[in-house]
Amino acid sequence: MKMTDLFLAELEREAVVTRRALERVPEGKYDWKPHPKSMPLGTLARLVASMPSWIPMVVNQDELDLNPPNGKKYEQPELRTRRELVEAHDQNVAGAREALAKTNDDHLMKTWRMLVSGRVVDENQRHIVLRDSVFNHLAHHRGQLTVYLRLNDASVPEIYGPSADEGKF
Repeated sequence: MKMTDLFLAELEREAVVTRRALERVPEGKYDWKPHPKSMPLGTLARLVASMPSWIPMVVNQDELDLNPPNGKKYEQPELRTRRELVEAHDQNVAGAREALAKTNDDHLMKTWRMLVSGRVVDENQRHIVLRDSVFNHLAHHRGQLTVYLRLNDASVPEIYGPSADEGKF
């Protein structure tokens, strides 16, 4: 089986459960955080919604500088409602699906780099970046989001199995 097929299948599985979590983000609590060092709920939800957009970036660009010298710093889009979060997620998944469908395994073996202010902070084959920096990273932040949901009395969706709010538990 081709890597592109594996990544497309994983994208489809993860998109469904990620969308379910985003659909439950409580309105009006975007500045809430469980601890002073924690990310605000709105920032975390925006990050989760935008992470599928990293797939076309990794596939179609050779590198990304998060703070390019003499350039514009990367900024997340403003998403202030649950509807905006879900719509952005759906658009990002569509773009990711298209990028994966148009690439091939040989291309995914090529190197991709992340820089900050011109300094390389990560350099790996694209398929590793997709696995580690997109899919695994998404699962991590989506897990954080489900904790934020619980702490705000929002129902937690089933992700990889039943939750206390859905299914049999």
